[in-house]
Amino acid sequence: MLQLYQMTLRSRLLLGTARYPSPAVLADAVRAARAEIVTVSLRRESAGERAGQAFWSLVRELGVRVLPNTAGCHTVKEAVTTAHMAREVFGTSCVKLEVIGEDDTLQPDVFGLVEAARTLCAEGFEVFPYTTEDLVVAERLLAAGCRVLMPWGTPIGSGRGLNNLFGLTALRAHFPDVPLIIDAGLGVPSHAARALELGFDAVLINTAVAQARDPVQMAGAFAQAVEAGLAARQAGPIEPRDLASPSTPLIGTAFRG
Repeated sequence: MLQLYQMTLRSRLLLGTARYPSPAVLADAVRAARAEIVTVSLRRESAGERAGQAFWSLVRELGVRVLPNTAGCHTVKEAVTTAHMAREVFGTSCVKLEVIGEDDTLQPDVFGLVEAARTLCAEGFEVFPYTTEDLVVAERLLAAGCRVLMPWGTPIGSGRGLNNLFGLTALRAHFPDVPLIIDAGLGVPSHAARALELGFDAVLINTAVAQARDPVQMAGAFAQAVEAGLAARQAGPIEPRDLASPSTPLIGTAFRG
């Protein structure tokens, strides 16, 4: 089981809800993924009209939790304001916090991220910060009150997988008791399996499922990959070696003198 703030979950796969061909395909993908949390971004323009209620109705029908997202925010003020609107629309204090600092890579502005996290945590939000694999930034976010971290694998929507294995492995080792969710950049199920094998607690997938030729089938594939990666981690994989290690015992084998 996975504990994220007050939520106890069976699934290690979180699913984004953007860019699906239709609400029906989205609903089928969520079911195929066996996801218990879905993310949704909220824009200022729609919040005043409570346009998020249609999505909220779909979420209730699916029986999953919603994690509002401050996607597209570039300043602390934008992110904090959007989080407040999301809490009003969706009735949750959980928020996936994004403060974007660079448009081409959508890399987080880690300085603004820490400031926004500190403000929201002080106001009672349960913050899921979209961050980098930087250890110092992670320390600052935890000190600000975050209890979960969401480091990127590679830039959002790139599908390139886990770019900095050294940095991600160091992050996992440095914070063994903090839930870490790989967010952004995973493209195929093997990327998700690898993240769980490395000891990460969960993954968040959006583009790789929503933009697949068959989103529902891809969602199911990611669900299986996450389960396989977790099982492999729990089974205790062997350490990589530089030299061969024979799987067949040498004692008792025939040889020529």
